[in-house]
Amino acid sequence: MSYFTGKVIWITGASSGIGEALVSALAKEGARLVLSSRNEATLIQVKERCGLTDDNSFILALDLEHLTEPEKLVARIQQKFGEIDILINNGGMSQRALAKDTPVAIDRRLMEVDYFGPVALTKSVLPSMIRRQQGQIVVISSISGKFGFFLRSAYSAAKHALHGFFETLRLEVYENNIQVLLVCPGMVATNISLNAVTAEGKRFNKMDKGQANGMPVAQCAAAILDAMREQKEEVIIGSRKEKIAVKLKRFFPGWFSRMIRKQKMD
Repeated sequence: MSYFTGKVIWITGASSGIGEALVSALAKEGARLVLSSRNEATLIQVKERCGLTDDNSFILALDLEHLTEPEKLVARIQQKFGEIDILINNGGMSQRALAKDTPVAIDRRLMEVDYFGPVALTKSVLPSMIRRQQGQIVVISSISGKFGFFLRSAYSAAKHALHGFFETLRLEVYENNIQVLLVCPGMVATNISLNAVTAEGKRFNKMDKGQANGMPVAQCAAAILDAMREQKEEVIIGSRKEKIAVKLKRFFPGWFSRMIRKQKMD
């Protein structure tokens, strides 16, 4: 029997990219899935593509930017499936704009979606996990949560904030047998750059070259599932070059700074 068989797993950002790939992979593992994003119609299409039924899936639309009373969302899931075993905070948005050109309103928007939304959902599921002394919280951060990069100031800031919060949470709930996994993908072949926000608050609507040539999304999802099974605390998912960059930033920050400045702004 799979580690995920029968588990109730809530996935945000489930309508595309890594989220949809996780839905597909976990459906094959026999999990009972709660699919969330802003677009209910798209979630229904994902449900159908992944061969899910009303018995093993639940569509729950939400907007991380305008999230109110998440406890009511938890109550709806409990009414459908019972207690939530795993929360995967995958929903979010990226950015393509210079810091000097980005209004603070856009910075706040990124923080609402990429930081405050996941934190609010996590706090809504914690009481039942603590009561049952079991559970798993998975947070899809980014390699940008390890170091900043051109055109991603607010996005990188939000991802850095996730690390601060969830590393602290991991310490606080260790005695409650609750695992917290931070996932840091590098370039993955998704539409994240197309949907990134510009300084004007519009869609960037361009595919980054690195994104287009990135890791297949199914491969990324498989690596995330492996890390969940092994109950890891953090996993870097990406190319050898990306993994080396994280180590260089940690052990040779000056060298890393000189290297990263030579990269193109894309």
